[in-house]
Amino acid sequence: MKNYKLILFSLAFAQFSFAQMAKIDSSKYPKILVLTTQQDHDNLKAMLGIKNLRPGPSGNESAPNYANYDENLANPCPQLPDILTLNNGKKVTSPEIWNSQRKPELMEEFEKNVYGRIPKNVPKVTWTMKITDRKFVNRIPVIAKELVGHVDNSDYPLINVDIKMVLVVPTNVKGPVPVLMMLGRPVLPAPAQPSNEDLESLNAAFKEMMIKSNLEMKAIFDKYPAYQPITKLLTLNFFAPPKPDEELTPQERLLASGWGYVTIDPSSIQADNGAGLTRGIIGLVNKGQPRKPEDWGSLRAWAWGVARGLDYLETDPLVDAKKVGIEGVSRYGKAALVTLAFEPRFALGLIASSGKGGATLHRRIFGEAVESLTSSGEYHWMAGNYLKYGTEESTFGKKTGCDMVVDSHELIALCAPRLTFISYGIPEKGDSKWLDQQGSYMATIAAGSVFKLLGVKDLGVTNDYMTGKMPPMLTDMLDGHLAWRQHDGGHTDAPNFKSFIPWASKNLGYQK
Repeated sequence: MKNYKLILFSLAFAQFSFAQMAKIDSSKYPKILVLTTQQDHDNLKAMLGIKNLRPGPSGNESAPNYANYDENLANPCPQLPDILTLNNGKKVTSPEIWNSQRKPELMEEFEKNVYGRIPKNVPKVTWTMKITDRKFVNRIPVIAKELVGHVDNSDYPLINVDIKMVLVVPTNVKGPVPVLMMLGRPVLPAPAQPSNEDLESLNAAFKEMMIKSNLEMKAIFDKYPAYQPITKLLTLNFFAPPKPDEELTPQERLLASGWGYVTIDPSSIQADNGAGLTRGIIGLVNKGQPRKPEDWGSLRAWAWGVARGLDYLETDPLVDAKKVGIEGVSRYGKAALVTLAFEPRFALGLIASSGKGGATLHRRIFGEAVESLTSSGEYHWMAGNYLKYGTEESTFGKKTGCDMVVDSHELIALCAPRLTFISYGIPEKGDSKWLDQQGSYMATIAAGSVFKLLGVKDLGVTNDYMTGKMPPMLTDMLDGHLAWRQHDGGHTDAPNFKSFIPWASKNLGYQK
């Protein structure tokens, strides 16, 4: 009955939405400029005065333009920007100087030339609860909530942005609980089964509804008085033994440890392609027009959406909003790192297999390159100005990653002193060397000097990024607020959750 009413409500809401859209006088608003990815990319190049970009390397080692995997050629400009030197040349010698001077300098440069700026006029988000249900996940009782964050589009109703999010919190522990926000597709856990008493009520109501719609149903129900049309799902067996430890998903591990989790859908915030830049939240703010070179890219847009999800979590009594983390893998690992760096309310981050644009040094030439991100396949993640560093010919000349005045070690440093866990797998299992694990390790140890300046432990090794050697896989470097671990799996962070959760709980002072 509940699902029946929900379907009717959804249909009515859809009809209402279509009716509202039909009432909009589109002539009052600028038309959405629909471009292909290539057209949008070309438009940015024209704005920047770029005539020719270098192509990105191929991941196929037999291709003519295959990526470099020779460490002897990987560091054309080995000297990183000094993380503790101000733009005026003075040294950063205290947390006060870092927070008041150096940190703003770095954030300004990352915004201007790497990830883009969040506009000042981004509309507000209003969160609505679609579904609240009590369920069981691997025999753990939980409350699951499906939420939608509607972005106010009253200034430009031609674009609608509704952020999709699911929150799952265990109820067998004393709350509020820490929560890990995960970038990905939100899915509610399998539905819980009603009690026998509730099932009787559902069957009685269903029989009554069927008889009212068709009187012939009464004769059938009278013929089989014990028949119950609605039964419990045969697939659910609460009394089955819980999964063995090696089969637990990251979400199940979190719940078993007394944590909640959120899954938030990046595509409901901003599309993962250049053709979508005149829609989504970026397009809504720009009223359907293309980006300018300093405007935010998809990584920063996803980070903005995640922060709006945190706005909701701060209002939910089931959640300890001071203990909320952000997690992502691959492109979402990049977005998770950008989120942690720019949004100080997040207490921790699990940054997995993030590669170039994430934890790996931009100026390194090993596997994925700056040119991979400036080409038309992935440029939408970054600010338009980032294209400059893949430029071969332009009005301003030629630039490479070596011309960047910031690098990823400083992005990681912007997360300090909060808990920052850098995660990778191994190439043999599918976490390809294209991601440049060594370049991420170099950035991580270089960032450590800021963690120490702010009074917390880093990895506990040298901060000399040129001599520091990446440890063997399965080496736990978990003694500080900055952590590193390379698991023995592929392009995922699931194997590292067994290490991440106890590390995070200990440092947050949380006990189940």
